[in-house]
Formats: sequence, structure tokens, C-alpha cells
Amino acid sequence: MAKYVVRYGRMRLLGLFSARGQDRYARGDRVIARTSRGLEVGEVLTEADEASEAHLRESPGGQLLRAMSPDDEHEWFKLNEKLGETFRICQRHVEQLGLSMELVDIEQIFGGERLVVYYVAEKRVDFRQLVKRLAGEFQTRIEMRQIGVRDEAKLLADYGDCGKPVCCNTHLSAMPPVSMKMAKLQKATLDPTKISGRCGRLKCCLRYEFDTYEEIRRELPPVGADVVTREGRARVLSQEILAEQLLILTEDHRRLVVDAAEILSVIKTPSRSSRNSRSRSKPSPKTDHE
Repeated sequence: MAKYVVRYGRMRLLGLFSARGQDRYARGDRVIARTSRGLEVGEVLTEADEASEAHLRESPGGQLLRAMSPDDEHEWFKLNEKLGETFRICQRHVEQLGLSMELVDIEQIFGGERLVVYYVAEKRVDFRQLVKRLAGEFQTRIEMRQIGVRDEAKLLADYGDCGKPVCCNTHLSAMPPVSMKMAKLQKATLDPTKISGRCGRLKCCLRYEFDTYEEIRRELPPVGADVVTREGRARVLSQEILAEQLLILTEDHRRLVVDAAEILSVIKTPSRSSRNSRSRSKPSPKTDHE
């Protein structure tokens, strides 16, 4: 039984879906799939391999029922055509009830099993009366989903500073934690306006190369280490991690940039206590996640 990676839902979720019998699909095919929420429209991204199955093992999935037919396309168009009016009705009920919440988006499941309402709120909201009103208005199950600012960007954002579609609503299946430590290690600018994404939080892409930087950094002599080079004994002042170079201070007080391969030996490394004292003198990095 073939399996496929499929993107589906308003939150552009990724999941592994099994095809029925001998059915086969190609990249870009629009399909009707059964998920835990009901019948949904999805887009086939690729046939699953071992790597994608391992990556999406914890992600919800389901079964592919069929390729979208012209009738399905027509029904999907009619559903989306009504979403604007549905949103306005939801907003009106929120205002009438005086609820401290901001509607972000709504999603009508293709099979009609439920209407999902996405909202942000600073405090817990008692939306029981709202759910009763909406259920009576639309004659379907109502699911309220409180989301954070990163999920809000996933729903509404389009392009990032790089000029490409934002990662959160394209290929990311989960939002990775991102910290200022990652920006500092990569020597990225610490200007919040430069390293913040459309959600106002640290950009997810700061996480992508962090492991590579960490791996290279561990292979380099640490800052403060005494080393021997062709120029004689010197002390490491800083690291250029990606270039695998070091800024050193020689015994005759010259500052030189040398390749890590030119270090003949490391004769002394800073003690753990001195490294800790230096780290305590700096503010601890903040982690930016939901």
C-alpha cells in the first residue's frame, strides 16, 4: 500500500496518508482525504520514503480516498465562497457577547463535519454561549482553536524578508524553539527588526544551521585558549565559525586571522570556572517559542 506526504487544512498540516488498493498519485494532485476531523481537501507533495516517514511519524495522517473530481472542485469553491460571510457572522456574535478574543480565521471542513474557528486571546475565554449560537446558525459541529502569534502568522502571512513564502506555512511540520543564542553564535545582527519574522518572534530559519555551527565550534580551540602556530605561541581572541578561522593575539602583540588547520597544538584551554564567569557576565539567552 503506497503512502504519500500530503498537505491539508487551513493550517497547512503535513501528514502521511495511505492510498487505497492500487491507487497512485503524483506531486501536485489535489485529493479528498479522510482525517481525524472528517473529509478534507489535500495536496500530494511526494510519495513517502523512509526519511519522510521518520520525520512525520508523530504527525496526524489518514487515508486518501480519491483524486478531486470536477464535482468536488465545484463544492470546494462554493464552501470557500461562503467563508467571508461566515467570518462576519462569527465576528458579530463575538461582539454581541462581549468576548475578549480576536478572530483570526475560520475553516470549513470539506465534508461538512465541523467549522473550525481560530482565535487569539490574552486570557482564557468562556465561549460556550458562542459555540451554541454558531452551532445553531450553521448546523454543524463548532471547534474553537486558540492559537499564538506564530500560528497566526502561519495562517495569514505570505512572504518573508528573504522573498520566499514563509517557512511556517510551507515545509515546517512543527515550530522549532529559537533562541538569541542561535543568533549570537551565527553572528547575526541582534537588531530585533532584522531577526524577527512576520509573527514578531525570532525567525525559524535561525534554527536551521545552528547544529552545523555548534558542531564546527566544538572542533575549534575555544576563545581564551593558548595555541601554537607557525607564528609562535598565541591566544585565541575569537572564532569565525563558518570560515573555520580564528583571530589570535601573538606574543609580540600582533592580531592575526589564521585557518584552524594552521593551529599546531593547543597547550592551554580556559578553565570551566573562567568560562562560566564570562557567561555569567552576559545576560542569559532567551528562548522564543510558544
